Amino acid sequence: MSAKAEEIRTQILKLVTEYYDTAFPSCDFVPGETPVPVSGRFFDATELRCLVEASLDFWLTTGRFADQFEHEFARLFGLRHAALVNSGSSANLLALSCLTSPKLAEKHLNPGDEVITVAAGFPTTVNPIVQNQLVPVFLDVTIPTYNVDVTQLEEAYSERTRAVMLAHMLGNPFDLGAVTEFVRKHDLWLIEDCCDAVGATYHNQKVGTFGDLSTVSFYPAHHITMGEGGCVLTDSPKLKTLVESFRDWGRDCWCKPGQENTCGKRFDWQPGGLPYGYDHKYVYSHIGYNLKLTDMQAAVGVAQLEKLPKFIETRRRNFQVLNEGLKDLEQFFILPQPTSGSEPSWFGFPLAVRPEAPFTRNQVIRYLEKHKIATRLLFGGNLVRQPAYQEIPHRVVGRLANSDFVMNNAFWVGVYPGLPQTALEYMIGVFHLLSDGQHMLAGFEKRCEES
Repeated sequence: MSAKAEEIRTQILKLVTEYYDTAFPSCDFVPGETPVPVSGRFFDATELRCLVEASLDFWLTTGRFADQFEHEFARLFGLRHAALVNSGSSANLLALSCLTSPKLAEKHLNPGDEVITVAAGFPTTVNPIVQNQLVPVFLDVTIPTYNVDVTQLEEAYSERTRAVMLAHMLGNPFDLGAVTEFVRKHDLWLIEDCCDAVGATYHNQKVGTFGDLSTVSFYPAHHITMGEGGCVLTDSPKLKTLVESFRDWGRDCWCKPGQENTCGKRFDWQPGGLPYGYDHKYVYSHIGYNLKLTDMQAAVGVAQLEKLPKFIETRRRNFQVLNEGLKDLEQFFILPQPTSGSEPSWFGFPLAVRPEAPFTRNQVIRYLEKHKIATRLLFGGNLVRQPAYQEIPHRVVGRLANSDFVMNNAFWVGVYPGLPQTALEYMIGVFHLLSDGQHMLAGFEKRCEES
């Protein structure tokens, strides 16, 4: 790069900082007027500078920022490999699809094999099972952890069971002690869906490091954002190569973009029915996809990664504020509870309306939304009852009574780092107003006026 070009680049990045200060000014929270979202992108000028810097490189596919992020993210987990993809859903698809590879010999998954999961979850934890012609086995969850009921694991097991694929619900780890003991006993694969749970620990060990593979999402709602994006993590070189093959069109070659002949015999292969010497860069060993992300997205992730510890700390603090502020309403609401031995990295604050409460879940969320407090249901509720899953081959363990309860009674509100203390106090006040505690909200509004 010429000196002149470097000078202009420096000027551009300086202007980006000035632009951020002008375009994204901080605003005071006004109770009842300012929206309280469940989640959102949280960034400053650093992310914008990284994004613009990557665009000035004009390296539009994965590049130096992706390499940097993969290295640092894997190191954060203490794992050897991280493969960036274009979404958390794609990460789940790749993590499960790679286990269908014949290169895993007798360990690979075949159509009709069973994968244990939960009914009360997010669709794209389950969809890869269906898309690979495998059979989901739906277990119930426990309340108020909203994670898998591990007492059902042995009942769910059959001679066709080959894997377990579970998410850490809303950043609360599932019982990894019971699940890992189960998968070791039966020699099963374990995939941890950590899309909501980056930074959570179980007995001081990071989630995402217990399974054979784990997945993360970088959608704006999550702990760090790239806009869109996701990642597959593993400690296994073999699984890493398979994930990248399925991600990169299914090709057999493992050369990085811009490199060639890493194996030293690019024109000396003869796989399948191909002629001898067929270019290894165009040999396809799997039915794959192109699920890479751009270097511009990765650049945003590099900036966000430095802030991740603070993001996690703030989420935990916000969760604690809500938990303490709503404790006196437990006659109406079931408050969330961390899994024993865990320290969650909360994605949201889940609540369930008790059946004996004087209002329903739907009435609560309409009331909150009327007061500009955004809510979300606990994802798909009982997925077995969703239209898309009515006709798929599957098994169900038990009655899924708690999954039905989640479907009818549960919802969650936000704890993301962009929420100021005043917004959290406002939320607590509105919950009390709903529960006929109008004096608390009035007192809060008076304090805001005085300050």
